[in-house]
Amino acid sequence: LAALERQVFDFLGYQWAPILANFLHIIIVILGLFGTIQYRPRYIVVYAIWTAIWVTWNIFIICFYLEVGGLSKDSELLTFNISRHQSWWSENGPGCVRKEASMSGIKGLDNHSYISVIGCALEYRYIEVMHSSFQILIALVGFVYACYVVSVFTEEEDSFDFIGGFDPFPLYHVNEKPTNLLFKQTYLFLSPPDFSGMEGMNK
Repeated sequence: LAALERQVFDFLGYQWAPILANFLHIIIVILGLFGTIQYRPRYIVVYAIWTAIWVTWNIFIICFYLEVGGLSKDSELLTFNISRHQSWWSENGPGCVRKEASMSGIKGLDNHSYISVIGCALEYRYIEVMHSSFQILIALVGFVYACYVVSVFTEEEDSFDFIGGFDPFPLYHVNEKPTNLLFKQTYLFLSPPDFSGMEGMNK
């Protein structure tokens, strides 16, 4: 749900790089849930690997909006240099008032307007940082849970008993008799009875 909420606001701000990242994240989360329900540890491992990538991506977003390491929040990096759009929160944050001023008095800027945003209770970059921090927290919890589920599934597979297949003392134990003893029982059953001793007793 948090990823869907973030995807909506990134669409409103035309932030193409975050849109693609959020889309991949939603797909991998669905894959991880499917693996948990259907007992597919490989899908859960894929989700666990993705959470590491997702944490790295969100750390980059935090550095981008805080302008760490030469990054600039005013650059067009997140829009692939296609447009000059910024975060949707830059004009629609809590308490923000959007004003437009005509630029008709300046040559070359006729029919254009200058947009100013004032009165914001919280700067938009901090809202984006809060979003990314929350995503990191959820990803860390998901990584721990994924590792736990994989370990449980692995233990169940190792201890599963295919009719005593992995049990050193199987439940359905067949007491096999030696071959020579079986032949001896068959010979005694098929040989005719001896009545020689019975004739002496009758006399």
